[in-house]
Amino acid sequence: MIAQILFIIILATAIYLFSKNVGTIRRNILLGKDTDRSDNPALRWKTMAKIALGQTKMVKRPLAAVMHFFIYVGFIIINLEVMEIMLDGIFGSHRIFSKPLGSLYGLLIGGFEILAVLVLVACITFLARRNIAHLKRFSGVEMTEWPRSDANYILIIEILLMTAFLTMNAADHKLQLLNYGHYIKAGSFPISRFIGPLLPDSASSLEIVERVCWWFHIIGILAFLNYLPYSKHFHILMAFPNTYYSNLNPKGKFTNMASVTNEVKAMLDPSFVPETIAEPGRFGVKDVTDLTWKNLLEAYTCTECGRCTSVCPANQTGKLLSPRKIMMDTRDRITEVGKNIDKNGKDYQDDKSLLDNYITREELWACTTCNACTEACPVNINPLEIITEMRRYVVMEESQAPASLNNMFGNVENNGAPWKYSAADRLNWAQEK
Repeated sequence: MIAQILFIIILATAIYLFSKNVGTIRRNILLGKDTDRSDNPALRWKTMAKIALGQTKMVKRPLAAVMHFFIYVGFIIINLEVMEIMLDGIFGSHRIFSKPLGSLYGLLIGGFEILAVLVLVACITFLARRNIAHLKRFSGVEMTEWPRSDANYILIIEILLMTAFLTMNAADHKLQLLNYGHYIKAGSFPISRFIGPLLPDSASSLEIVERVCWWFHIIGILAFLNYLPYSKHFHILMAFPNTYYSNLNPKGKFTNMASVTNEVKAMLDPSFVPETIAEPGRFGVKDVTDLTWKNLLEAYTCTECGRCTSVCPANQTGKLLSPRKIMMDTRDRITEVGKNIDKNGKDYQDDKSLLDNYITREELWACTTCNACTEACPVNINPLEIITEMRRYVVMEESQAPASLNNMFGNVENNGAPWKYSAADRLNWAQEK
């Protein structure tokens, strides 16, 4: 009974803390401007199933795709075993699903063990890729000590959890063979049976091993749950809403064409009155609260995998731009804004902004707007939208574009084209001399 009460207290505390952290992140995301992503729900469900559930964009890198698939499937399916552990902890039972599932239970436990081994292999492979092979895309100015450590922490935690699960099963299996206490014969142990010889033969010692691993496994999972909101691995949950609310328009389509069209019509016809008159606001983005909630959702979804940066032509040629850094900076800034609200109230201003304090203008103007980063992202994140909106602010609010762009703007205004000659001279090149 004491163990049950202790478990219920730990479980309730973990759920409360996780809910509180998720609530804070939700509040931070909703600090962004509203945008409508409710159209075409059938296509949105299909996109989410294809990209978040099916991981179709991962296959461009086959080794990473296979290893990630092992961890992903293991994470989902082994959660069925976690459900049993939780029910056992609440009701004081042992292998509560064994009787209702009958022979199927043995297949499930055996499958869980095989998945656990695959997860171990994948985690060890990923650790080696990061810390021995030192893949280039896992480095960069934005990959400071915490992002690098975060990636290692989660892999090590997974290894410890899977090891505890297999050791728990190994001890349980030996106790079943000894007909000890409440350890009924249930389950199939194709992997952990080979760990058994490494464990003590004493029933009392085996029970201690089994109980320690049981508690370590479930508390580790609850701790992992509460670690997620502070980690890039929050994408485990965020990838699903992020892909559902994906931008369904063609890549690169401008978001302000309607307002620009109205301005042009008003210039050509002074009597023109637009059907809907939008409330005047700031052009572009200076700080994170100028972004949409979808931009902020993407910032919290970023996996920091570096696929976007690795295909960025600006980054490849030594420019300062890293699309991954754009997303990480956005997440760091909105988290800072949220903490300021919690500490000082919603009207507090810290005289900082995403532009200049986090993202430099050199980064913004290095972008070629090729959309390679958006195409490469495995969870449909769009760094380009943040870049173009910040550029829009610099040009339209501050009139501080690079000299080359100012020349182009002047030519467009005077000649109706980016070139320095008039429209009447555009076809001169075709005339025979």
